[in-house]
Amino acid sequence: MDGDEEERQENGREEGRGRREGMQMRPNYFMPKPVKVGDVIDVKIEAVAQKGDGIAKVDGFVVFVKGAKQGDEIKVRISEVKARFAIGEPA
Repeated sequence: MDGDEEERQENGREEGRGRREGMQMRPNYFMPKPVKVGDVIDVKIEAVAQKGDGIAKVDGFVVFVKGAKQGDEIKVRISEVKARFAIGEPA
């Protein structure tokens, strides 16, 4: 064993293990969300998802709106909030 290998074993890491370079935690995942269940908000539908739901954003946070079409400007009631997106229905 050479010195580097001994040092890696002492630190509990071997080649290919430990922290991966370039991977980062996404802090937005853990931050407070800009919407809560029951909120009624005004949004503009920017796109339509594969399953047909409208996609809007509130401070960069994605909100899927059931039955909305691209270009709609509507009031939405938030029915569910997940870590990375919310689901709403036209109010």
